[in-house]
Amino acid sequence: MRILHHLWLSAACRVVRVVLAEKKLDFQMKVEEIWLRRPEFLAINPAGAVPVLIEPDGRPLAGARVVCEFVEEVHPQPPMLPGTPAERAEIRRLIDWFDHKFGPEVTDNLVGEKIMKRFLRLGTPDSRAIRAGKANIHYHLDYIGYLTERRRWLGGERLSLADLTAAAHLSCVDYLGDVPWSEHEAAKDWYARVKSRPSFRPLLSDHIPGAPPPRHYADLDF
Repeated sequence: MRILHHLWLSAACRVVRVVLAEKKLDFQMKVEEIWLRRPEFLAINPAGAVPVLIEPDGRPLAGARVVCEFVEEVHPQPPMLPGTPAERAEIRRLIDWFDHKFGPEVTDNLVGEKIMKRFLRLGTPDSRAIRAGKANIHYHLDYIGYLTERRRWLGGERLSLADLTAAAHLSCVDYLGDVPWSEHEAAKDWYARVKSRPSFRPLLSDHIPGAPPPRHYADLDF
C-alpha cells in the first residue's frame, strides 16, 4: 500500500492526492507535522518537507512535481500530461505559474500567514502579507478566466496537471473563504468543474482543528 505523508492545507500535497485518485491508485494518508522534524521522517526526506509518497516497494518519492511525473510515467492512464510535446510544455508552464507565482503571491500570503504560522510557531500573521494575497488573487483569477474563455481546460482541450495544480492552490485559499468567486465568474465555473470530480471531493471533507471552512467550501453548487 502506498503511504502519502502530507499536510491538510498544503497545495503540493493536495495535488498529489488528486492525481493518485484520478489514476485510481490506492493509498493511505499520514499527517506529517513537519515542524516536529522527526528523525524517522528526515531519514526519508532530509529536506523535511511534504509531500512524500512511499511506493509499495518502499521507494520514497519527495516533492509534488517528482511524485506526479513518476506516477504519470508508471501509470499513464488517464493521462495528466496529455498531448504533443508542445502541449505538454504548455501544461508544465502553467504548473510552474501556479506553484512559483500564484503560490508565493497568494497561497503563502494567505494560508501561510493565517494557518501555517500558527503551527510553525512563527509569530502572528503579517497583515501586510494578507492584504497583498487578497489583492494578488484577482490577477490570477482573471488569468484563469482568460485561459478558460479560449480553451476547455487551462492547458488545452483536456483536463491536465495544470488544472489540478491550480485547483489545489485555490482549494487551500477557499478553505479560508478568501477567494472572491462572485467577482470572477469564469474562474468560478472552471473551478466548479474540477471541484465536482470524484477525485477532488475528498479534499472538501478536510477539517483543520480549530479552523473550520466556510459553509460554501464543500458545496458543489457554490
